[in-house]
Amino acid sequence: MQVVKSYPDNVFCWVDLTTPDQERAKAFYTALFGWAADDRPIPMGGTYTMLQLQGKNVAGLGEMQPEMKAQGMPAFWASYVKHNDVDSIAAKIAEAGGNLLFPPMDVMDSGRMTMGMDSTGAAFGVWQPQEHTGAELVNMPNTLVWNELQTRQPDAAKAFYESVFGWTNKADENGYVMFATDGRMQAGMIVMDENWGPDIPNNWSVYFMVEDVEAKSALAQELGGMVIVPATQAGEMGRFAVISDPQGGVFNIMSFNGPVDPPPGFERD
Repeated sequence: MQVVKSYPDNVFCWVDLTTPDQERAKAFYTALFGWAADDRPIPMGGTYTMLQLQGKNVAGLGEMQPEMKAQGMPAFWASYVKHNDVDSIAAKIAEAGGNLLFPPMDVMDSGRMTMGMDSTGAAFGVWQPQEHTGAELVNMPNTLVWNELQTRQPDAAKAFYESVFGWTNKADENGYVMFATDGRMQAGMIVMDENWGPDIPNNWSVYFMVEDVEAKSALAQELGGMVIVPATQAGEMGRFAVISDPQGGVFNIMSFNGPVDPPPGFERD
């Protein structure tokens, strides 16, 4: 088993779900992906759930704040980039035309973090690890495999992420953009056109790897979720589907025709 022990800087390292119904969300995702739920108390009240596979952390889940619930906000997944100096990245976010949702803060002994929005309005987090590395298992079935920026302002987004994280980018023949860190392709960007609903904001979307997209889509529906985009061919790479959980949290599932890259910073366990 390839367990991530330490992520390089400027690479996505973690995803978590903010949901209006923590218990129902736990029931959905544990049944869908075979995850175990490890509830950990938060000093200011409530719990943060570590979602685990084979005893290793793969994602997180937390209860939405009351004011967000009152607004009727659906659940949402957030993606976090690892960096050993969150404060310096926070300054770069502002310099590059983005906004901080809150300033850098310590999360007990787990690490230090901030949340920001890029210059096009897509939200993301930055994580400086201490006790919590991030996802210990990735790029294997039922774990995170990809993070994708969905945006209507691709040029502004490319400039922003190059300035903040030093990402390089390259588009394929279909216009899909790959972001790279030190030569490693580690995230993507798709341009939203007129086929996307006007109510979909620019956002970072998460992909979980599965072995059978059709079977997993059917299971998601049985568990109360909704298939937004049914199983679709993704060129020669594989197949994907877009799923909404019962509380409105949208994510992607994808199967691959061949092997995927090994995780960054892994050791065999």
